[in-house]
Amino acid sequence: MITQRPLGTFLDELASGAPTPGGGSAAAIMGAMGAALVSMVCNVTLGKKGLEAVESEIKAVRDESEKLRLRLTSMVAEDIAAFDGLMAAYRLPKLTEEDKSRRAAAIQSSLRAATDTPLACARACAEVVALSRRAGEKGYAGVISDAGVGVLAANTALRSAALNVYINAPSLKDRAFADAATAELEQLLDTCARESELVFELVRGRLK
Repeated sequence: MITQRPLGTFLDELASGAPTPGGGSAAAIMGAMGAALVSMVCNVTLGKKGLEAVESEIKAVRDESEKLRLRLTSMVAEDIAAFDGLMAAYRLPKLTEEDKSRRAAAIQSSLRAATDTPLACARACAEVVALSRRAGEKGYAGVISDAGVGVLAANTALRSAALNVYINAPSLKDRAFADAATAELEQLLDTCARESELVFELVRGRLK
């Protein structure tokens, strides 16, 4: 899997002229990094003297952030597969009417997958943003800045994933699905923009 390769190799591939990995994969990696930072704050907090009262909640946050980290990491390959599937659909023959019909259906199916995948990424990133707040409120002060970096990474990942929804949704003929996906995305963007700023200020306040 692409995420099992060295970081330098992934970045080389990202910088190359190849269409994948691209922005969708980068969004998933950023989201996974945000979740990993939340997990790190939790792991450092656990066992700290004087923080026994928050241990149960911190464990719960860590368990959720780890699930999200794994989910977002898997989305790197999912994004590549969705894009590759769309490109394959566009390359299908269109010599006969039957060819054209089959190609059009394949393109629409692939466009839906290429919209669903970044939307799922955005949803997962929104969950990381929410967990960042809990880690920022209750986490050990010595690593609290990492909760701030985590929320910024997750919110940036969400906004990045949103661009991959926006580029595909207009081409979907299923307007009910496209409009619902866009509406959900708008809500996530609005909520997480405010939440991210609140967590940033919370963390900054704890650093004074």
